Amino acid sequence: MGTLIVLEGTDGAGKSTQLRLLTERLRAEGRAFRQLRFPQYDQPSSALIRMYLEGQFGEDPAAVNGYAASTFYAVDRYASFVRDWGAYYREGGLLVADRYATSNAIHQGVKVPPAERPAFLAWLWDLEYRKMGLPRPDLVLWLDMPPRWSRELLARRRAAGGGSDIHERDGDYLARCYETAREAAASDGWTAVPAVEHGALRSPEAIAEEIYRHVRHCLEG
Repeated sequence: MGTLIVLEGTDGAGKSTQLRLLTERLRAEGRAFRQLRFPQYDQPSSALIRMYLEGQFGEDPAAVNGYAASTFYAVDRYASFVRDWGAYYREGGLLVADRYATSNAIHQGVKVPPAERPAFLAWLWDLEYRKMGLPRPDLVLWLDMPPRWSRELLARRRAAGGGSDIHERDGDYLARCYETAREAAASDGWTAVPAVEHGALRSPEAIAEEIYRHVRHCLEG
């Protein structure tokens, strides 16, 4: 089987930037890999996700419960695995993903009362990794970006003309997602990569260097 590395984080954590820096470095080293990004907004399998994020089921993210919404994303991943990258993975390929089942743990787990969250996570991993047969990641790199900073970065993006979905427009939801992410990261063995150090944002290059060290250890270990 192949190796699956996932970059994860709450909205505004800088996943896209870090994915770009990581893949540039892998290419420079001559490593063969494939890049994945979820959801697949340009594919029919994401239809329910797009409806959900556009607010067609309600403007409040909690309007669709965590179990129902998780299935939207899981089906999109399943379609991608079966139609696109499953054979490459089984043949031993390296895959680097921007979001994965781990995003359901954060964005849908937040809708579940804390006392019920362990049961939700157990259900989620069973759904995606066992019943659907999706591969479990070999390494999950969680970009630890506190809500204060992610809100600021999202505001800058909107000011520059970027759009936002119902999650990103809800500041309280983002804060609760961060706490849920910390819980999921601790319980599922994710590798935390701090985005803030000594009260200031770390440079993208410093974060990228730490990410690369973890990736190299995963590939060579």
